[in-house]
Amino acid sequence: MPNLDSIAALEAALTSLQWNKARIKCLAAFLLALLTRQSTCLAKLAPLFPTQAKQASAYKRLQRFLKDFAPDLDQLARTLSRLCRVCPPWHLAMDRTNWKLGKVHLNLLMLCLVTEGISFPLLWMSLSRDGAGKAGNSHTSERITLMERFVKLFGKAACACLMADREFASRAFLSWLEQAGLGYCLRLKGDTLIANGRGELCCADWLFRDCPIERERVLGWRRVLGKVRFVSGTRLAAGDFLIVVSDTERSLSVYALRWGIETLFGAFKRRGFDLEATHVTDPVRLSRLVALLALAYTWAGVCGLWCFARAGLQLKKHGRWPISIVRLGLDWLQPIMARLCRNVGEWQLSTALLFLSCT
Repeated sequence: MPNLDSIAALEAALTSLQWNKARIKCLAAFLLALLTRQSTCLAKLAPLFPTQAKQASAYKRLQRFLKDFAPDLDQLARTLSRLCRVCPPWHLAMDRTNWKLGKVHLNLLMLCLVTEGISFPLLWMSLSRDGAGKAGNSHTSERITLMERFVKLFGKAACACLMADREFASRAFLSWLEQAGLGYCLRLKGDTLIANGRGELCCADWLFRDCPIERERVLGWRRVLGKVRFVSGTRLAAGDFLIVVSDTERSLSVYALRWGIETLFGAFKRRGFDLEATHVTDPVRLSRLVALLALAYTWAGVCGLWCFARAGLQLKKHGRWPISIVRLGLDWLQPIMARLCRNVGEWQLSTALLFLSCT
């Protein structure tokens, strides 16, 4: 169980969020328990809460915290962006992750900042609108709402390029991005119609049917989804096609940055904080739980980047790290929590790395 001195140190760092002092105290204890146990299951976190009360009381306190904890998610987004220590304009990735708890579908739409093979969460939206949840894709209106929040908080100049997978490349969404002045690089479905050299509409995968494996082919400016846009792609070794559409001449290497959001979802789930273990199904409470995960994940990510820099390691040729940055940060932080943060130097360093730009 983290000691009171360590919680006090984290409380002081979290005061920049301008939340209620009692909430900050509970938040600090929650984060330390989350980093120690690496699970979102409240029953597993309750024994780590610094209280003399019974475990059942600590469990109920955690439940009340998620019920009453109402952070300003826009303010939190600004805080998270500062913690990353990455100057805009940013490469952004948008994607959706979903899982089931019994018959309830839990569905999250997330917008992340991608850098150095890792992504940091900025904004998210729970798509579970009713008792049964929502199993399908996000709607164009939901994607636009998320991007409008980003523009309101950071300005359109903060977006260098938005990357997203096939489900996001719709005529309406591309048109909105162009009207908003936001750059993009989105993957197309194989049956998307693209004009060939004679101006005839053909399926995207047919135009790349004879493309050498893993070699980029640039079609250039072609009519796709109702407007002339820049198209390039390749044929993957598995037999699928990677075809992207952009607002300007962008290579496939730009779209490859999107992989960072997949690593984030992996760290949120079984390879990190085990989000799928939560029994929280209410969309509001789920969004609040994700806010806590975003803080803990960012802490681990920043510490992981520091560990890599200290070891002198570099990205591989494909633009990814040899091991998970967040996993490295979690492995470095966990023993510090486990031994009650007795090593003051390491505690101060890890806290400073995360919160220096907020204090």
